[in-house]
Amino acid sequence: MKKIIISSFLLFIPLIIFSQTTFKGMIMDKNNPKDNLGVEGASVHWLNTNVSAITNKKGWFTIPYKKDYKMLIVSYLGFRTDTITVTSLKPIHHFLTPQSELDEVTIRTQKKATFRSTLTTTNMFTVNSEELLKAACCNLAESFETNPSIDISFSDALTGTKQIQMLGLTSPYLLITQENIPSVRGASQVFGLTFTPGTWVESIQITKGAGSVVNGFESISGQINAELVKPFSDDKFFLNAYSSLNGRLELNTHFNQRVSEKWQTGLYIHGNYRGQKFDRNKDNFLDMPLSNQINVMNRWQFTDAEKGWVSFINVRFLNDEKQTGELNFNPAIDKGTTNAWGSEIETKRFDTSAKLGYVFPELPFQSIGFQMAYSNHQQDSYFGLNGYDINHQSVYSNLIFNSIIGDTRNKFKTGLSFTYDKYDELVNANNFDRIENSLGAFFEYGFDNLENFSFTAGIRIDTHNLLGTFLTPRLHLRYVPWENGVFRASVGRGKRSANIFAENQQLFASSRQINIDNLGGNIYGLNPEIAWNYGVSFMQKFNLFDKKGDVTFDFYQTDFQNQVVVDWENPQEVSFYDLNGKSIANSFQVELNYNIAPFFNLRTAYKYFDISVDYKNGNLQKPIQPQNRFFANLSYETSEKENAAKWKFDVTFNSIGKQRLPNTSSNPVQYQLPEFSNPFHLLNSQITKVFSNKFEIYLGAENLTNVQQKNPILASDNPFGSNFDTTIVYAPIFGRAIYTGLRFKIK
Repeated sequence: MKKIIISSFLLFIPLIIFSQTTFKGMIMDKNNPKDNLGVEGASVHWLNTNVSAITNKKGWFTIPYKKDYKMLIVSYLGFRTDTITVTSLKPIHHFLTPQSELDEVTIRTQKKATFRSTLTTTNMFTVNSEELLKAACCNLAESFETNPSIDISFSDALTGTKQIQMLGLTSPYLLITQENIPSVRGASQVFGLTFTPGTWVESIQITKGAGSVVNGFESISGQINAELVKPFSDDKFFLNAYSSLNGRLELNTHFNQRVSEKWQTGLYIHGNYRGQKFDRNKDNFLDMPLSNQINVMNRWQFTDAEKGWVSFINVRFLNDEKQTGELNFNPAIDKGTTNAWGSEIETKRFDTSAKLGYVFPELPFQSIGFQMAYSNHQQDSYFGLNGYDINHQSVYSNLIFNSIIGDTRNKFKTGLSFTYDKYDELVNANNFDRIENSLGAFFEYGFDNLENFSFTAGIRIDTHNLLGTFLTPRLHLRYVPWENGVFRASVGRGKRSANIFAENQQLFASSRQINIDNLGGNIYGLNPEIAWNYGVSFMQKFNLFDKKGDVTFDFYQTDFQNQVVVDWENPQEVSFYDLNGKSIANSFQVELNYNIAPFFNLRTAYKYFDISVDYKNGNLQKPIQPQNRFFANLSYETSEKENAAKWKFDVTFNSIGKQRLPNTSSNPVQYQLPEFSNPFHLLNSQITKVFSNKFEIYLGAENLTNVQQKNPILASDNPFGSNFDTTIVYAPIFGRAIYTGLRFKIK
């Protein structure tokens, strides 16, 4: 199979130059019409495409054209961004309006909250900030409630931490990045998504299947990239205050200030606190942890559009503390004893990153970029009598060069990357320290005939001190068989080292004995995880009753050549061992989006998962994974008044099918669970009143149906006994949660 894929990959790299139709024009300054002065360095691109150009010294541009391109976007720093309707190939002469005159112009439009283009080669779904406001969205882990591509689950019955899944696989198999720099990995795998406040996120790009080789070799099931708000475009001041009846209080503030014509800085402060104890199911354990977090980021942006430079510098510090366990647990006197069961998780994290990009003024299709990031993640924690401490220091760098071969239909990216990870990990009295480093080179070629076919083929080679030297090929295809219909296919390989303790911390909150089958591998005695991902999708946009909609079908399969199996079918232990046999994850989804009426939208999806693993005792379906899920979201907003006032309404429904539960048949009868859980339904809703473009309030509820899992903690009456287990969680624990908040901003 590998030879076939690589051979196919090579066949799809014809570096052939074709003639093409182009469109020309001149961009000028409105304040100098008599002198006919052209604007140098202005950017032009076709709407919803990556086909772009930059004006030369005389203000002229030439850009590839095809008949589907109708809207041309023109932008330049200090001037208003304009949209031009193009109806012929006749050259245009367009005047830009200075930014200072913007107050005299009012433009009203409905911003798309989500977007899936027919022009991108990859199967990518973009979630904009407007969509993130439809739910409480207090952090990145909670930003996917209205998105059917991502599934939300809970890691355990104590911390309340939400975990995400794509294609039926947990987040370690996803590449999670912030502005294309890997962010949630290693020690931050379980809690890392909760460390990015939702208000810091400008948009999220979700890519299913094999990702780009530019971003590394670890991605297996897909990529989630969060773009943060930019100091140049964010509000001068922003405030978000949030309060929930589950005891959670939260405050977010943004301060942005222009330092000079080319420098802008932003200070972003986030804090959350929960100090109230809840025990609604009367098991003597906290339903939600006591917690507090302070999260501060300083962000600098430099832009020199005329000379082609752009740069970002980020510095961030986080302190996060959680306490959970029995109601009467007092860390000062009960820690390390059997007086009462409790847990504390304290995380301190410092990270900094820099990005530098340069676009060649005379060659707008050519650019070079450099990314550099450092993080220090320190977690000190204990779960009852189990101790877990980890310090993870990480260095990441990536150098990328973009250009074309002949014309802009033949593009390529190439570069070098380096990663360094130092783990100091202590599990009870056992030390699992290690260092990982890798050096890699990549090449990615993209072809687009500007009509109905495009593909992206990439390959990278990495040499890793523990994983060896290996190739990572990936291929994406796009074909448009007819108008508004697009077929996509992808195939790719991923490889990663499994951080078995950091990724499965919930297992410490049980009396299970930990076993590792040491077969001589370089990481915990285990071998690296390797998988191939194959996927196909088809999307058709349509008009029904003069209203727009689209329907998408996709199927993906992840086939593991090796996987670190997490086997907890024995309720008294958890075993980690290399796969001996098959592990296959099949995912099918059909999604329908339809604009029922102006400002009234429906999004619905059905998903089917077939995920099986060969355990030592036979082939079994993955536990706590529903095979059937149904999702529906309705959103409506009233027409906007003169002062931007309006109402917004949003309802999300989830139906979760039965789930196989881990085997508990060897437990005493009172601690045994059925083979399958019961199906259940969840309903979330939010109402927002926008008073003006500066102020709005919102009121919402999560789990309106008040679904609660009965007895989520096994043997809660004997937490230091052999049957204690908090890990078998398949439904909400807290029940209904009402929240409210406000947003205030100064432009």
